[in-house]
Order: sequence, then C-alpha cells, then structure tokens
Amino acid sequence: MASDQTRTAILAAAERLYADRGFGDVTLRDIVAEANVNLAAVNYHFGSKDELIAELFVTRSIQTNRERLNELKAAEERGGGRAAIDDIMRALVGPPLRGCLGPNREGSTAARFMIRASIESVPPIRRIKNREVDHLRKFAAAMRRALPGRDEAELYWGLHFALAMAHHTIREKERLLRLSEGKCDLDDVAGIIDRVVTVSVMALTHGEAPSKPVVRPMVAHGRLTRQDL
Repeated sequence: MASDQTRTAILAAAERLYADRGFGDVTLRDIVAEANVNLAAVNYHFGSKDELIAELFVTRSIQTNRERLNELKAAEERGGGRAAIDDIMRALVGPPLRGCLGPNREGSTAARFMIRASIESVPPIRRIKNREVDHLRKFAAAMRRALPGRDEAELYWGLHFALAMAHHTIREKERLLRLSEGKCDLDDVAGIIDRVVTVSVMALTHGEAPSKPVVRPMVAHGRLTRQDL
C-alpha cells in the first residue's frame, strides 16, 4: 500500500473505531487490524495514539471553523463591515450543530467522532481546544463591532455561553429526549439553532430580541422549500 493510502486508511479506521467505541477502549492494535496495516506504519505516520487522535480532531475542527468563518464573513459583508449580533451568533453555533445533529448527519462517522470528542475529555483534544482560539477571537471582534461600548468581559461570557449551549445540546440530546418525553424535536436542527441564537442574543442585549425576524424553511407537500432567503 502506498504511503498516502496507508495514512488515509489508518485515519479512516481510527475515526470509525473511536466513533463506535470511544477513545479509551480502542488500542493501536485495534486500529492496525481495522486498517489492515502494521503497527510500524502507525508509528511512522503519527508517532503515538495521542497524535493520531489530535490529527483527526484538528481535521474535523478545521472544516467546522472554516464554515463558521465563511458565514461570519458573509454576514459582515451584508452589514457593510458590521454584522448583526444574531447573525454572528448563528455563524458561531450553526456549523457544529448542523454537523452533529439531524437525521442526515448524526449517523455519519464524522459526526459520531466529534460527538465522542465533545463527551470524552482526553488530553490531546483538551490541549487543542485550549490552544486553538484564533477563530474565536474573530468572533469576539465582530461582537465588539456589533455591540460597541459593551463591556468586553460580557461579550466573552456571551460567546462562551453560546458555545456551551450548542455543545451541551450535542452531548446530551438523548437525555433531553427522555426528559421531554419526545416533546423537544432534536431532528429540527434549524429550530435548535434558532433557540440557541435567541437566548444568546437576549443575554448579550439584556433581554432584547434578535435584530430581525428568523426566516425558517417552509414545508410544502412533505418537502422543504425556502422562501425569502
């Protein structure tokens, strides 16, 4: 097997196993058996189990953060350089929620891996989360432009709590389903995003509603259609 193919096979096998069984129960020998490679190949390409986990997490996180920043850029362009606060929060929480929830996504290996990464606190992922905050600084800067004069600490708390709501919803969706006896629809990802954005904006603006009404997809003949987008 060529070197690039070997690397790809190891990453794919590791992601599947971690998604299915978690980080603690999967050994390097499990991964090499799944990938049909030898242990030396894992050591050559990654060096250790921690480095392999870190590469998987970074790869998935880059995709999410790129989507976040693209949405933030589009919102600021629409606002002539200053996005509305609800658009900023939507760009922040929308991509991870869409990436992990809903019938079309939550069964995917990538989504299940990121849900595991959110639930299980393992050192390589903790280190990356604590170190890689540059994309969040861009959101904080956009929030300062949207809410000039607001205490900066309050903006950081607002950003932190919005992320916490999104991540907790991803981690604890089964608990919420049981608690609500199915009344909370975890397949309605757009609705979940709306709720997180609304609460986040009200906290940041001391109870004011978002700056404009939320436009939601309309259902026609069992299919989604978009109006006024």
